[in-house]
Amino acid sequence: MIVDLPSTTTAAVSKKLVALRQDVGAMALSRVLTLVIVVDEQEADEAIEAANDASRQHPCRIIAIVLGNRRGSSRLDAQIRVGGDAGASEVVVLRLYGALTSHGRSVLIPLLLPDSPVVTWWPTDAPRNVSEDPIGAMAQRRITDAAEARQPRAEMRNRAKTYTPGDTDLAWTRVTLWRGLLAAALDQPPFEPITAATVTGGSDSPSTDLLAAWLAHTLKCPVVRARTDAGTGMVGVRLERRTGNIDLMRPDGNTATLSQAGQPDRRISLARRGLAECVADELRRLDPDEIYAEALVKGLPKVAGKGKGVPASEAVAEGEAMSLDEARRIRRRVAREEQGQPSSAMVEKVPPPEQADEGTVKKVAAKRLAGAKAAREDREHRDEESHEESNRPEGPDGRRQEGPDGQRDGGEGS
Repeated sequence: MIVDLPSTTTAAVSKKLVALRQDVGAMALSRVLTLVIVVDEQEADEAIEAANDASRQHPCRIIAIVLGNRRGSSRLDAQIRVGGDAGASEVVVLRLYGALTSHGRSVLIPLLLPDSPVVTWWPTDAPRNVSEDPIGAMAQRRITDAAEARQPRAEMRNRAKTYTPGDTDLAWTRVTLWRGLLAAALDQPPFEPITAATVTGGSDSPSTDLLAAWLAHTLKCPVVRARTDAGTGMVGVRLERRTGNIDLMRPDGNTATLSQAGQPDRRISLARRGLAECVADELRRLDPDEIYAEALVKGLPKVAGKGKGVPASEAVAEGEAMSLDEARRIRRRVAREEQGQPSSAMVEKVPPPEQADEGTVKKVAAKRLAGAKAAREDREHRDEESHEESNRPEGPDGRRQEGPDGQRDGGEGS
């Protein structure tokens, strides 16, 4: 159900919520938190839809403060969504116009649930210091998204300067699976220290910066940040150790390959996380994320190439990173092995056409055919003997009778 309230007031919106609760049984007071979305008109629909999906895991009241045209007279247009139009939540959309766009806190306060935690989310552009923003100061958790900023990597450095406990960023949430896979790889033998690391990703990827910062702070080793084309996101990680490297590569943004010395290569589903999945992940906790704080504040200054980053081709040439072509070859080989097809390492190697003459190829083929023919003839001979033995008559003593030539009936000789 969707109820529109044009040119209204917060008092009228509150009364309507109470009436809907009585009429349709909307459980507005049983929510675990209030999620406040501060967004422009252009991105409002996508953000509300993602919040709806996230609310199925974390039931909450969603209040979207949509900033409209700042010119003209002040006006508040409200919309209430309950039931099937609100997922597992209750959605209140407040569209502010004119001077009212600067007073979102005053509009928000009357609609907050008593004794309910508040989480604020800026899907696109966020204030320079979110903890000092009037709406952000009301929240226990403040979620930003540096990837949606005009200059993502500069935005992440600004977040480091203004960090306050309770701040978090979806760029950090997007590397959760990467961190888990790398930690699991290091939990397996050989248990050797990492001597160096290289993190490769798009030139505009703040997630790559944060993963490199986390490795630099956690492993206490030199970490290089290598860059690829803008828009490629996280591409790969190489951890160097004495007995061999650990390479986690995702050349296509969907499936990754984990390679480490002494173990078979493995394919891993590592698709880019959706917006709703990231928001739901952040709503799981209301306490400060200390690991994020350490990576952001302490780890970023330790990353080499933290300005623009070194080119990925240079890192590959220096042996600090795996090339995308090599990662794709490994992925194709592992896929063949998983499907039960023999890989090149499992098949007898035949010289390629450009290195073998016609005579060599014929000899290899004749050898294989002769072996197959001999095996077939031997199998047929054994089957024939078994059949004749079973059809030979038995004598009075229970033994098989012999033929006139001293042979057993039907036999070829003992």
